[in-house]
Amino acid sequence: MNINLPHFNMKNLVKEAGSTISRVVQLTEEKLGTTERTEYDLHFQNLAERADVTKTWTEKLVKDTESVLIPNPQNRVEDYIFEKIEKSKPKRLSNLEHLALDMIEAGGDFGQDLPYGQALIKVGQAEQKLGQCEHDFIATSGICFTQPLRKFLEGEMKTISKERGILDTKRLDLDACKNRVKKARSMLGQQSAERDLRVAQAEFDRQSEITKLLLDGISTSQASHLRHLHAFIQTQVRYYKQCGDVMEQLQRELANLGGPTPYIPLDQSNASASKSNAPGGPPATRAGPGNNNSSSNQASSGHRPTNQPMHVNTDQMQRARVLCSYDAKDHTELNLNANEVIFVTECSPVNEDYMYAKQGLMKGLVPRAFVEMLDEEHDITL
Repeated sequence: MNINLPHFNMKNLVKEAGSTISRVVQLTEEKLGTTERTEYDLHFQNLAERADVTKTWTEKLVKDTESVLIPNPQNRVEDYIFEKIEKSKPKRLSNLEHLALDMIEAGGDFGQDLPYGQALIKVGQAEQKLGQCEHDFIATSGICFTQPLRKFLEGEMKTISKERGILDTKRLDLDACKNRVKKARSMLGQQSAERDLRVAQAEFDRQSEITKLLLDGISTSQASHLRHLHAFIQTQVRYYKQCGDVMEQLQRELANLGGPTPYIPLDQSNASASKSNAPGGPPATRAGPGNNNSSSNQASSGHRPTNQPMHVNTDQMQRARVLCSYDAKDHTELNLNANEVIFVTECSPVNEDYMYAKQGLMKGLVPRAFVEMLDEEHDITL
């Protein structure tokens, strides 16, 4: 029976072991301050420090956001494993949906004709809607915010860490060559050591420039992260708005049930108005001369332009890529799918948060934070 054993080169093993021991001795001497060390320039040190801060805080932001979206750590670990093995995540009911099912079942057992049973069923149905809104919020937030940040950590930051490690190795090689030049005793040994020093210096300078370019790119990455943050806030605002609409509808349904103890709806509009009119609070409206239309004020301040005539120039539109999926709030908006390309143009007057878009034969409003311009300098005539 023939067994193929791996071929070991003892000379290479001894050489690698000697190199490792020399490197350990060199690092120890640097820690003790008994040998000279090549220091990086101040600009490089600032870039490296900013990269370390960016990596640390991005990791914390991703972890904290995922904890908010999925509080159960076991579910987070399970989703991470399914993501790594490229399989679909398991569909699980949220706490709201479990509560909704129990309320609906309890209402049926208590009696659908009785006030308490009817109220339980109505509340359970509303909780189901809230649970679906929560699912949509978690999925959209992952696409718009946590996944891009995690991709940055696993891609760009890993590349930067790898190149910085190579640079440290080149620095150690350079310092070792400097020490050999100092310790050279013969003329031939001096020339050989100086030649090795020039080679090590050139490799160190080249690797330093490569690493600097990567570190400089973090500024661009942070600009991209800002867009993802805006998209996350848009998603969060839409989620809480949907939850508020569900609860207002539930209040109306409970009030219509009547019964011996009728439900008294909480007037949220009056509560909001009282906060707006409180000392130090923002004014409810700002009417300009000759303008009593509050919707036009909302449009100029960055809100969605509704209930007012809107003029757009559809002759000159630009191509834009959709960053993440978006569900239209009403008939004035368009549904968006991630990575699709649409045509957009500015509203008239210009709106801070929305653009006018064309998606095939459909036209409507889209949130500015959900699209990325592809050809800002070249307009396309439709």
